[in-house]
Amino acid sequence: MPTELVDALGEQIRKVGVEYGTTTGRPRRVGWFDAVVARYSVALNGIRSIALTKLDVLDQLDPIRICTGYLSKGELQAYPMSNISHLKHCEPVYETMPGWRSSIADIRRPEDLPKAARRYIDRLSELCGAPIDIVSVGPSRDQTIWMQGGPSRLSVRQREHEPSHP
Repeated sequence: MPTELVDALGEQIRKVGVEYGTTTGRPRRVGWFDAVVARYSVALNGIRSIALTKLDVLDQLDPIRICTGYLSKGELQAYPMSNISHLKHCEPVYETMPGWRSSIADIRRPEDLPKAARRYIDRLSELCGAPIDIVSVGPSRDQTIWMQGGPSRLSVRQREHEPSHP
């Protein structure tokens, strides 16, 4: 995981996001958003919409980084490396964005998000090549923001792309 944070910042993110195994309590690996892997997954799996979870974990971080490529042997790689030994030796290339430094836990409408949070979501969508339609801003079900018109729009869009059956 080239973007893994194994320092105090990684520990802070782990604590805020409660990133520990449910059964074992073992700390989970955390890191900056890896748009390289996300873009590849979107293309490989035909993903038409993304749900971005735990955006609230970034509330107090400034700046926020996004991995947009990997540097391997002096060459920029825009796609994940298929050889794990090469991946271990690559360096992530980061784009830095400003954080919003305020709680978004009580926000339920996209227009109420801080501008920096909206820009971050838009940038992730652009880098991944798919719209981010759902954003969670906390652990509760009601801490969800529908970005583009709610679940009814998603249902219509899914029906448009499903094959018709006689």
